[in-house]
Amino acid sequence: MNIYHGSIEIVASPEIRIPNRSLDYGAGFYATTSYQQAEDWARRRLYRQTQKAFVNIYELNEEVLSTFNILKFNEPTDEWLEFVMQNRTRVGFTHDYDVVYGPVANDKVYAAFALYEGGLIDKQMLIAELKTYTLVDQYLFHTEKSLQAISFLEAKEISL
Repeated sequence: MNIYHGSIEIVASPEIRIPNRSLDYGAGFYATTSYQQAEDWARRRLYRQTQKAFVNIYELNEEVLSTFNILKFNEPTDEWLEFVMQNRTRVGFTHDYDVVYGPVANDKVYAAFALYEGGLIDKQMLIAELKTYTLVDQYLFHTEKSLQAISFLEAKEISL
């Protein structure tokens, strides 16, 4: 199976990076099964018209992947919400999973999160709302060894 990573660089050798902001699943290397989502991520990173953007394509070895400590969310659930909220709001929060898989908390999701955080809706209302959205997936490769499950195939430059 192929997975994708949008970037302003060709990323032939993915690495675990500590982000400068809080992310859904914590620090690491993010990818998705959606080419369009990766392309959208890459486009958002463009700062000047002369800069390039790429969709990096990797083969995901599911046999190797299955040997790792994986946390998987097939849809928004209480557990998913708690996990994302901990990663986004608890300073110094970390986890021991090699790989995390689940829905992307996109801009529309953040608006719903804000209602939840502000006490305007409860957890069950938030989960019900999120289940009405078409959410794209994401993989977080959280440990160096988890990167063994992916192999770089190519990078496609995105035309502006």
